[in-house]
Amino acid sequence: MPRKKKDIDEKEFTLQDAAEIALRDYLGITSVETLLVLSDEPLRDIGLVFFEVGKRLSYEAFYCEIKPRAVNGQEPPEQIALIMQEVDVVVAPTSKSLTHTNARREASKLGVRIATMPGITKDTILRCLSADPNKILETTEKVAKSLREASTIRVTTELGTDITFPIKGRQIIKSTGILRNIGEYGNLPSGEVYLAPWEKQTNGVVVFDGSIAEIGKLKYPVKIKIEDGYGVDFEGAEEAKLLYEKLKSVGHEAFAIGEFGIGTNYKAKITGHILEDEKVLGTVHIAFGNNLTMGGKIKVALHIDGIITKPTVYLDDKPLMKEGKLLI
Repeated sequence: MPRKKKDIDEKEFTLQDAAEIALRDYLGITSVETLLVLSDEPLRDIGLVFFEVGKRLSYEAFYCEIKPRAVNGQEPPEQIALIMQEVDVVVAPTSKSLTHTNARREASKLGVRIATMPGITKDTILRCLSADPNKILETTEKVAKSLREASTIRVTTELGTDITFPIKGRQIIKSTGILRNIGEYGNLPSGEVYLAPWEKQTNGVVVFDGSIAEIGKLKYPVKIKIEDGYGVDFEGAEEAKLLYEKLKSVGHEAFAIGEFGIGTNYKAKITGHILEDEKVLGTVHIAFGNNLTMGGKIKVALHIDGIITKPTVYLDDKPLMKEGKLLI
């Protein structure tokens, strides 16, 4: 677990400080381990900071830059996937997420600890890594415990969301950013609890009003009707059309509900960058597409999250959250 610490003054907090906390406290890298920093041109400046700090903390550090992927979940080059399997720790500040890729899964199977940082910004790093990780851990544990005891989740909002997910028997995943054990992986910064609802059984209406991955912060709500686990009707302005076209370009399985999650990071804010947005305390997120990583069965080269603000969440008709306020 990261060392105990109170909130750090962000004005005195640098990217080098954040990288050192991430590598030493969250990933637990040691002087006998090897580190791969995997980045791309848009996030080069951040990647190089992690590389410079990593050279000091690890036995050997490598920096590798790839072309930006087109969508979240697109595989890196085969040669890079092989390199990922040959080190102890991978940190991936990249434009698109590598979390839901075979490359990440295969490296994790071999014991590599992997922190993915898709679309990370300097503001997000400074804000979220200056938080007290123990507060995030405590909230995450409470939410995960409640979800483990539930069979169904229902989410409603004043904007019209009313959707029900069956979850009994599904793996409940805690993401705190603490990745110190063999084969652990997750986002960094983090703070969420998520799961794969049972395929083809989710029904209702979802209204995204926060942000959508690869689209950004929403100007207008996006309303989607869900039938038997698939998005079937999309309503809204240009952002709804963009989401529909992104899913359509990949194929039918991209319309499948792949994830439900609850944010637990009290310092995260809605910024238009999904890495931070899905961690915001008081929000929930629902994703379409690939969920193999979280124990689901949807295999498709796309994973797109949407954020819902001020939700009311019921677990088997018992309220967990009311209009964005946790009740536990």
